[in-house]
Amino acid sequence: MRHPVSRLRMRALAVGLALAASALVPYGSASAADQYEWDALGDSYTAGGFVGDPQPPLGDASRDGCDRTSDAYPGVVERELAEFPPGKPVHLTNVSCGNATIADIAKDKQTPISPVQPPAGGWPAVDPQIERAGLDDQTDIVTIGVGGNSLPFGGMLLKCLEQGTVGKSCREYYTNPPEGEENIQDKLARVQDEYIEMLAQVHQAAPNAKVITVGYPAVLPEDASTCNRASLTELGTITHADVDWLRDDVLKQLNATIKRVTDFFGDRYVDVYSSSVGHDACQPAGTKWVEGICGDAADYWPTKLPGTLLNCGLIGKRVTLVHPNAAGHANTAAHVERAIRIALLER
Repeated sequence: MRHPVSRLRMRALAVGLALAASALVPYGSASAADQYEWDALGDSYTAGGFVGDPQPPLGDASRDGCDRTSDAYPGVVERELAEFPPGKPVHLTNVSCGNATIADIAKDKQTPISPVQPPAGGWPAVDPQIERAGLDDQTDIVTIGVGGNSLPFGGMLLKCLEQGTVGKSCREYYTNPPEGEENIQDKLARVQDEYIEMLAQVHQAAPNAKVITVGYPAVLPEDASTCNRASLTELGTITHADVDWLRDDVLKQLNATIKRVTDFFGDRYVDVYSSSVGHDACQPAGTKWVEGICGDAADYWPTKLPGTLLNCGLIGKRVTLVHPNAAGHANTAAHVERAIRIALLER
């Protein structure tokens, strides 16, 4: 197998040459403005989903099905960066969207899947996030938190639940998959290629911006035996062996892939995994920064997962599917804020 770094260099070279050939109009340098422009791109771990008040508000005609919320980390950071330095505010444009893949950041339209008050005909497709955000040569900061849905981590988690229920291993399933399913090595290699292309396109769209990528937190425990397999407020029926595999061979490798590509481009990677160890979905309420399969969420969030038998309402909870709660977003916000402050000082 070709070494990951060699593969990264070859792929990055190919993408760079293709983008250079397509760049017909040169970008100018950023001019001084009365505010810094920050664009937040990403998936549900950026959007928030069930953390805080919906943005736009429920009932607003501009709602797009992306489930952005006020207490997700972009909103928390924006409030902390009201002025930086004094007299020059940081203006946030947040176009993150639940269920977004890497491709949805720079090249593909996405059809949102929010279960909250969807229109009768379903949510209309939205443009790629770099277009929605209006990235250009005046953009100062771009933060990106994406990658999990491109595996897809959520789908793998549900498969592990299913396999655990019948006493089977999802590690075995994804190591020697059935026809038509990628093994985990192929999934991670594809994610690396997609991330390279996406970052190249972000840099082309915002040539003067400082680009910051955000990794994923420690949603799984370092010791899988701490998980109660009878509890849906944790990781449900996923076997302890599969929890260990998901942590070490999937989540940590996904973060390593994101960091490797980020470093290659000379951008800044924000590690939120290290600081969140011990606050995973198998910890008690008040300690966990990540809700389990079922968990605590705002009242507007659903208790049932459409198309499945999962009904968290039976235990007085809502469908949270291993996503950060307000404490988790506050932790991510602290690290992202620091990275943005450093990036602005370097401008």
